[in-house]
Amino acid sequence: MTPFGLKLRELRKQRGISQKQMAEDLHISAAYLSALEHGKRGVPSWQMLQRIIHYFNIIWDEAEELVEIAGLSRTKTQINTIGLSAKANILANRFATEIPNFKEHDIDRMLELLDDI
Repeated sequence: MTPFGLKLRELRKQRGISQKQMAEDLHISAAYLSALEHGKRGVPSWQMLQRIIHYFNIIWDEAEELVEIAGLSRTKTQINTIGLSAKANILANRFATEIPNFKEHDIDRMLELLDDI
């Protein structure tokens, strides 16, 4: 699941809207909406993001937050290490290789470390 998927589900449930109803209202398939919520689809297009913001009547700070969360919800990420040190290249590749093995507490520790840096 992605941060965007979690937020989308939260917004929908807060308003008592089913996936089927929201999909019909947005003229998209329920399967696509489900895939967005479960992180099986990447970040929605800018146009779809704007439709979702409008659908929930989200304004200002909450809309900015949703856009930011969407940006952090890519399911496929590339790290460009061109011009960086060999150690940076090793780190990027180790991270890509090892991330499936991380436990939730490992992820929390790494996020804290990145916040500290």
